[in-house]
Amino acid sequence: MQRVLIESDEALARMFSHETSSGAVMVDTEFMRRSTFYPEVGLLQLCFASDPPESETAWLIDPTKISDVSPLVACFADTSVLKVLHSASEDLEVFQRWLGQLPEPLFDSQRAAALLGMGFGLGYRALVQQICDVDLPKGETRSNWLQRPLTESQCEYAAQDVTWLLRVWRELHRRCEEEGRLEWVLSDGNNALSSLILSESEPHEKIKSAWKLTPRQLATLAAVCRWREKTAKQRNKPRAWIIDDQTCLQVALSPATSLEQLANIEGLPAGVIKHYGNELFQLMAEQRSLPEADLPKPLPSPLNSEQRGRMKELKERVRDEARRLRVEPEILASKRDYELLLREAAGVAIRTPQHWTGWREDLVVRPLREFLAETAQ
Repeated sequence: MQRVLIESDEALARMFSHETSSGAVMVDTEFMRRSTFYPEVGLLQLCFASDPPESETAWLIDPTKISDVSPLVACFADTSVLKVLHSASEDLEVFQRWLGQLPEPLFDSQRAAALLGMGFGLGYRALVQQICDVDLPKGETRSNWLQRPLTESQCEYAAQDVTWLLRVWRELHRRCEEEGRLEWVLSDGNNALSSLILSESEPHEKIKSAWKLTPRQLATLAAVCRWREKTAKQRNKPRAWIIDDQTCLQVALSPATSLEQLANIEGLPAGVIKHYGNELFQLMAEQRSLPEADLPKPLPSPLNSEQRGRMKELKERVRDEARRLRVEPEILASKRDYELLLREAAGVAIRTPQHWTGWREDLVVRPLREFLAETAQ
């Protein structure tokens, strides 16, 4: 294995002039996200599939030294080049923020492994161990990737993340083609990209106990969560550093009619009152004056005992299908999928998830819908 550290726009351009004929590129990032809303990228690693095994090169690109990212944007936008990542969700956030371009088409090796029946949610080291019989070191997992200069150990660790991924991908790609699963993996990759661009839920819907709120309280909670999201992004701080979920809920429940009463809400930091108190109070007042027709519908309550029993039936049917397909059942349907199907069967309007289309629609979603309709009481 060779590795090359890219620390200038000129070196980046030379790299892409060298790697011009690859049909796939292995991709990984190292980033920090301890005290920020957005991930702070510390390193980008690439390894091109055009290289023969004896001359594999890990290209380590230093984002702090690159001002012209257009070659990277062009590579990620080139749909003739497959981008291979492992457990890509957080990396995708990095690219969305840093490059403004997501890597497509996307082959996620973690999802591919699950669709081949090798295990659900496999970590990178476990997958390399299973396919290559190599135990990778993990000493730099929690390293400071924003420090400069990077250490020899950091560079070696980062390089192995993409060079071993190349060997893993070659085997997974071969098996996917043999099993007829390649289009499934690519479809799931496309769904991951689409879901990042088009969020399928509002932040307030993820807060526990939000279903107990009245429509007007729910309108306040939604407004407070949107305000928190905007403020966290502007300050580049984690959401909970602004106000946590429980405090958002307390604000929505509060009958406060003055700034002084707002300040007495348990958990609401004094700094928030000082800097944002008037804005937050005005936001609450606006929700109280909303016409009834503009209020949101209450969120659905938790599944009842009958529905929980039906969920067990759905899971068993999916396990049967997973055994037939020789895949992991969790890759076919999640707990959230079962819940949405049960709510839909009960007549509740739902937002149909992107991943319910394509191969999963025929093999999983439609059969489960038909089962629920046939066995409805």
